[in-house]
Amino acid sequence: MGLVANYNLRSMIARKGTAAMTAMGIAMVVAVFVMTLAIAQGFQKTLVSSGSPDNAIVLRKGATAENVSAVARTQLPLIESLPQVARGDDGKPLASPELVVIIALPRFSNNQTANVPVRGVGPRAFQVRESLKFVEGRPLTPGTREINVGRLAVGRFQGLTLGSDVRFASQTWKVVGVFSGDDAAFESEVWGDVDLMIPAFQRNGYQSVTVKLTDASAFESFESVIADDPRLDLRPQREIAFYADQSRVMTTVIRVFGTFVTAILAIGAMFGAMNTMYAAVAYRKREIGTLRALGFTRRRIVAAFLAESIALALIGGVIGCLLALPVHGLSTGTTNMASFSEVAFKFRITPALLGGGLLFAALMGAAGGLLPAIGAARIPIARALREI
Repeated sequence: MGLVANYNLRSMIARKGTAAMTAMGIAMVVAVFVMTLAIAQGFQKTLVSSGSPDNAIVLRKGATAENVSAVARTQLPLIESLPQVARGDDGKPLASPELVVIIALPRFSNNQTANVPVRGVGPRAFQVRESLKFVEGRPLTPGTREINVGRLAVGRFQGLTLGSDVRFASQTWKVVGVFSGDDAAFESEVWGDVDLMIPAFQRNGYQSVTVKLTDASAFESFESVIADDPRLDLRPQREIAFYADQSRVMTTVIRVFGTFVTAILAIGAMFGAMNTMYAAVAYRKREIGTLRALGFTRRRIVAAFLAESIALALIGGVIGCLLALPVHGLSTGTTNMASFSEVAFKFRITPALLGGGLLFAALMGAAGGLLPAIGAARIPIARALREI
């Protein structure tokens, strides 16, 4: 460690210009790496947080999303009567039959239309999803053309502010409440009475039923009962698992694209680190010869120059993480490939993601410094000392 601390690390200070340029190149790559994965992390967190471990969602067998599912009206009482479904204080089942359709609304940012999900819900939807809280107004009144709007939708799409009238499905609906839900996907949706939305959108029945179970452990028996009932051609899923599946395609696309872009940038950064270290070796041949004459082994020389390259890369990694931090919590949106509707979400930078950025920086430093380090160790002592 004495060699690394007293010689190689000090040499970086002596070569401030080239060291700074290499560190900033790595910093840019790490910043792109962290911000890209922050998009995937935020999108996944938004959908996964929409689910509750105590809830189950019931869809038609084979359906992969709500908008391709169907649940007949006659099947709802059968589901509600199951003993695994929790009851409210009034003894009625906590179940919400739902319909999901897409409408077009203009965005604030560019005035272009976007696919906005509209969810028809039952009168107990907010009891089933206890994490949803109202930040403005009140819950919609069943049997009326009132709607509630998610907080992120209000800030992203035009015409959804409290008190506004919104026209879709040949009807006019009034916004009476704005709700939030721990940045869940529901915050990008518009909610209304399902029994009014079914005829308004010319549908024949529900698309899903979300129920609160008596306990998370009751899901297996709930699933078994539905599977054994010939009248129910339906398949229940844990709500949390359902939304995790919904996020998988888009999250994978973002991560693959981000990895591809970052890999291209990383190659450039590694060549930059390699050039810096080759220049350092060429400039310090006599010093390397002196170290070899003093008894330092080739292995120690390789380790010292490799440590110098990694330390330089880690400095760049720290700078890159600091550059990426301001995007944490910023809102953006993308299309959910499972439902083809727009979902607003926030960039999410976690300690694990920052740790991954630093590890990535160290790997770039190691890859860029390995060949110059080996080259330094192979310089013959006699030739190196002739540089004195």
